[in-house]
Parts: sequence; structure tokens; C-alpha cells
Amino acid sequence: MKRAQIIWMTAMMAVSGAALAVASPRAHNALALLAAQDDPAGLSDIRLDSALRNNRNIISDQIEAALKDHDAGLAESFVDLAREKGISLPDDLSQRVSDAVAEQSTSSHFARRFASGLVTGNADDVASLSGTVAGDLFVFGDIRDIVREGKHLIMGEDTDHLVLGLATAGLAVTAATYVTVGGAGPVRAGLTLVKDARKVGRLGEGLTEWAGRSAREMVDAPMLQNAVATGSVMRPGQTASAIRAAFHAEKAGALVRLAKDVGRVGERAGTRGALDTLRIAEGPQDVARAARLAESKGGQTRAILKLLGRSGLWLAAGAFNLSLWVFGALFALFGFLSSVKATTERMAQSWLDRKKAQRLRRQLAAAAPAMVSAPVSG
Repeated sequence: MKRAQIIWMTAMMAVSGAALAVASPRAHNALALLAAQDDPAGLSDIRLDSALRNNRNIISDQIEAALKDHDAGLAESFVDLAREKGISLPDDLSQRVSDAVAEQSTSSHFARRFASGLVTGNADDVASLSGTVAGDLFVFGDIRDIVREGKHLIMGEDTDHLVLGLATAGLAVTAATYVTVGGAGPVRAGLTLVKDARKVGRLGEGLTEWAGRSAREMVDAPMLQNAVATGSVMRPGQTASAIRAAFHAEKAGALVRLAKDVGRVGERAGTRGALDTLRIAEGPQDVARAARLAESKGGQTRAILKLLGRSGLWLAAGAFNLSLWVFGALFALFGFLSSVKATTERMAQSWLDRKKAQRLRRQLAAAAPAMVSAPVSG
């Protein structure tokens, strides 16, 4: 019976030990993720380390893809990430990235992209954003967008209320930029980036829905219709004043905070880093966390967002699921220690019982001759 119990407890120890061996790595990773869930930089580091363990060539592959797409900024971001993670890259690949960055930094390329941003109002790099922001700072860009969307509103046509609201808010922020001598510059750039991302379809669906609701609340439609009907791009000062009168600044706080966070991402991760953030963001909280990530990771931000997407900002799995792995590992550890304890106790008891039986047999063997030779009374 005792032998069967020992065999059973040994089997339980083996099973719980195997379960502990399987659950421990996942539990360790789950604990790290849970500890870093409020730290986008720490969370992304854990995700990246896991991805790099699975594929050491992922960074070089991404660099090749970025160069093929003529995105030197993204390629350079991956080079920065490789340097941070201690991953060596082929010399020729690093040189190709340097050449591509140098080519896109030439004065002729900058001037061409600046003019494109100024005229079209669309930005996808530093040069075009500079042109777009310049147009918005001189109120030309915002008035152009307001007049275009406002006329759609007057005519009963499809109107992009988000672009309309962003441009209207931009006029107020532009005035503040002049008053503070550039102090509101990041917010101004952030509004421009959100507006441009919306125009070219690079604004996440969830963020678009949220920002659209916010923009509708900021604008007095009848007053704006009158301002647009009587205004003109050729009279920017007069038109801007009339349009600003239709803007409810007290309702713009959430959108301005979003623009500020976008501007923070743009300052540390570049224009395309901000646009990448807007594409994956489902709400303002995502952008706020991306701003914290950019402040910590700087030029690596684009590479991190490219590899991890939104999971670099939030836990991909719920905290409950991760907690299950932790409790599972603790349960397996408890079972393993309990079975070790029970097996040890039963083996020790079996050894003691065996020793007692051996001692009793020796005592009986020693007493047997004396009992045989003893005289029988009677």
C-alpha cells in the first residue's frame, strides 16, 4: 500500500513539475507585461525582445522593405532600433540607408516637398509638413479648407465635418501661436497633421469617429455658413475673424489635447511617426501613450510602431488572461512542492518502518536461543 502511494505521489510530482516548466516562462512574461502595462516604453521593449528572439533577421528585412518603398525615415528608424538592441547590420545595408537619408535631405528635394505641402495642404514628411504648417500659420490653409467644406455644407453636399472643425480650431490656435511667439507651435502642427491624415485617409477609424464628434460640437453651423458665404480667401484677415466667431473654444479642449499629443510625437519621432500613430490609433488615449513612447524612444518610435502596431501601446491580451498564466504557474508550483513534501514524508516513513521492522527482527532473532534453552517449570 505504501509503495503504491509513493509511486502515485512521485507521478504527481512529475506531472506538476512538467506543468511548472511549461507555465513558468509564460508566467514570467505575463508578470513583466502586467508590471509594464502603464509604461508604453517598457511594454514595447518586452514585445520587441520576444519578436527578436523569434526572428533575428526581422530588422534587416524591414529595412529592405522600407528602402524598397523609398521610406528612408523608416529605414533609419530601424537602424536606430538595431543599434539600441545590439544587433549588427551588414555594412552595405547601413550605407544604403545613409545614402537614402542624404538624398531625401537635399535642398532641392526639401523645396519641392515644401511647395507641395504649401499648395495642396497634404503632408507626409518634414518638408511637406513645413509647407502645410506655413500655409496654416498664414491662415491661408485653414481658410482654404473651411471655405471648401463650408460651401459643401451650404450646398447640402457631403461635408467633412472633421476637416472643417480642425481648420476652424486651427484659426484660433494660430492666433494663440502669434500671441505666444510660437508657444502653441506643437499644437498648431498637431492640428495640421490630424487634418492632413484625415485628407489622405490615414486616420484610424476609431479616432476619426471620436474626433468627428468633437469637431461637430465646436462649430456653430449657421454662423459658419454666413461667414463662408460672405468671406473670401483673398481677404484672409476679415474672413478669419468671421470664422473664429463661429468657433466654440470652450468645447475644443479634447481636440486641442489630441493635437498637442500629436505634436509631441512629431517633435520626437518625426512627421511620419505622427502619421503612423494617427493611422493605428483608435482614440485619443492611444495618441497620448504614443507620445510617451516617442519621448522615451525618439527615432526608434516608427520602427516600434511598424513592428508592433497598437500592441506596442497597450496589452494585446487582457490583464485577466495574463493573470491566469501567473495563477496557473503558482498552482503548478504549489502542486509540485506539495507532491515533493508528500513523497518525501512517505519515503521517510517507509524507511523508518523498514528500519523498525529490521530492528524488531534482530531483537527476536537474538531472544530466540534463550527462549529455547530456558527450563520448563512444572
